[in-house]
Amino acid sequence: MLKKIDIYIIKKFLGTFFFTLLLIICVIIVFDISEKLEDFIEREAPLKAIAFDYYLNFIPFYANMFSPLFIFISVIFFTSKMASNTEIVPILASGVSFKRFLRPYLICALLLSTISFYLNNFMIPDANKKRLAFEEIYYRNKFRNFSQNIHMQIDSNSYIYMANFNAEMNMGMQFSIERFNKNKELEYKLLSDNVRWDSVINMWSITNFVERKIDGLNETIQKGARKDTLINLRPEEFKRRKSYVSTMDLFELNDFIDEARFKGSKQVVNFEVEKHQRAAYPFATFVLTLIGVALSSRKVRGGIGVHIGLGLLMAFSYILFMQISSTFAINSGVPTIIAVWIPNFLYAIIAAVLLIKAPK
Repeated sequence: MLKKIDIYIIKKFLGTFFFTLLLIICVIIVFDISEKLEDFIEREAPLKAIAFDYYLNFIPFYANMFSPLFIFISVIFFTSKMASNTEIVPILASGVSFKRFLRPYLICALLLSTISFYLNNFMIPDANKKRLAFEEIYYRNKFRNFSQNIHMQIDSNSYIYMANFNAEMNMGMQFSIERFNKNKELEYKLLSDNVRWDSVINMWSITNFVERKIDGLNETIQKGARKDTLINLRPEEFKRRKSYVSTMDLFELNDFIDEARFKGSKQVVNFEVEKHQRAAYPFATFVLTLIGVALSSRKVRGGIGVHIGLGLLMAFSYILFMQISSTFAINSGVPTIIAVWIPNFLYAIIAAVLLIKAPK
């Protein structure tokens, strides 16, 4: 059962958070318009598409991205103001324990983290489809694939190789296929100068190929100028930007990671980082809320300014640590779930220490 003090703190928490977030989103939109206006005019983007396809889907993406930071700032701001106005001391002096005082903060943190998790995994991916499609037409330069030495598994026994892939021409250079039998022995190999997707027949056309069929000690070699074939591969797989995974909901992302891992994609780690960050950032709401309360519930000289300064330092150090730990997962082989969640665990320890030292 919520009491008046709970409702008072919840109103302060949510009111400060949404007001702060609204202000920063307005500032971000202004800066984004100033940066992209020339491209919108040059490419004749319709005003309706700018408003509804882009900015309507732009707002939830960036609002959710910055929400942990502004939850933290909101907690610091209104709690330090309560401390400065000597509101916290009489609350605790009246017999309310510090744990009981934390209840409305945790209720708000649970509410906001749940909303954030839903937005991250379901609503925002759907919004990103429209936003990124708009950017592809009216803002971004044409996509180019710079991948070299592409190795992929296309089924349980077959592997392909391409030196590179030209996304504009749908063509792969120095193409080869290898197929192995159940005993992991090579039974088929094809080498060719290039392979190109034929959109008319929806098949791959292989040019200047040498085909080897191996049956024990027997081997058949065949050469040809062109061969049309079906391969478990689509040219769209080579035309995806890294932001493509942000258009997938949680279930689609899990399936996509399984498929990418099966095919031996080098981007699997990036996809796993995206998956784990979608859960880690909402959980950060709890950690930062507790740190914010612990830092700002004590009345100090300098008042709100000192609390906000310490809070911003703590928040930006957390964000920096999160980025660095994710980079470790991508570049150094650290398991992604550990790399992404380490900042939350370490800052949870910091929160626990600060809560122990907080005024009771």
